Amino acid sequence: MSLPPPRLAIIGGPTGAGKSELALKIARAINGQIINADSLALYRGFDLGTAKPGPEELRQVPHHLIDVLDPDQSFDAAAYLRRARPIVEELGRQGRPALAVGGAGFYLRSLTRGLFEGPGRDPEFRARLATEVQAGADLHARLTALDPETAARLAPADRPRLERALEVLHLSGRSISQWQREHALAEKPFETLSLIIDRRPEEMRERLERRTRAMFEAGLAAEVEALLAAGWPPTLKPFGAIGYKEVLQFLQGRLSLDEALGKTLIATRRYAKRQRTWFRGQMPEGLWFHPDQYEEILSRLRGFFRLG
Repeated sequence: MSLPPPRLAIIGGPTGAGKSELALKIARAINGQIINADSLALYRGFDLGTAKPGPEELRQVPHHLIDVLDPDQSFDAAAYLRRARPIVEELGRQGRPALAVGGAGFYLRSLTRGLFEGPGRDPEFRARLATEVQAGADLHARLTALDPETAARLAPADRPRLERALEVLHLSGRSISQWQREHALAEKPFETLSLIIDRRPEEMRERLERRTRAMFEAGLAAEVEALLAAGWPPTLKPFGAIGYKEVLQFLQGRLSLDEALGKTLIATRRYAKRQRTWFRGQMPEGLWFHPDQYEEILSRLRGFFRLG
């Protein structure tokens, strides 16, 4: 007789909503462990711009997939699935609650529903794209003309996914959205409970502004300078993340520090809005909560993990 699948709780939602603080509190209460699902927190040295847990939080609760990559290492949802799935399985064997926490929706979806089998890679096409199209915005415009459905859910700056969507079209003549629908993301490797954490718009505006200012005041510019001084080139993917991209422009003399802060705040607000839209559309099974609903969230998780 086969064993039941391991249980996995998702704690997702837009940036700045309070997922990490809530998850830490929950993990302490149920003796759980946290699996990072924030793409930038995977990288060593990218700390302030990610609200990465500090030494005290890491001592309180075991965290997985934090600081596991150098800045020049590539990573995607398939790589995340390969790294995260064994962790969930091992925690299941130990009887420890597994909490996947973060805002990287594609990573979370890969854990809960698997990945679709699409066409392979075409290095020559990728090289031609890199030559023909320099800016991410141009890639987005090209994809909008060919596959508006996919373009509508991708950010203009998300060059890796824009390139992949165009590559799939080139290789198969069908959109990546069509491939995903056919696959139906029907794998179910785990028994899953998805909790989406969000706040009212006025709360989010205040929190995002306070968080962005705190990042800059804590020394985000100095962190980027240290990464560059260590020899990491500014063209690497993590430097394109919100906050880091704007600080690079400041260090290059293209923006003042105040301008970099302002641009970071605007980009963060837009990102949070896109995340909210993504979770509503792509994880319809998710239950939405304000983080102040801690007792109700905890009760649901106790029941889900069958804790006394």
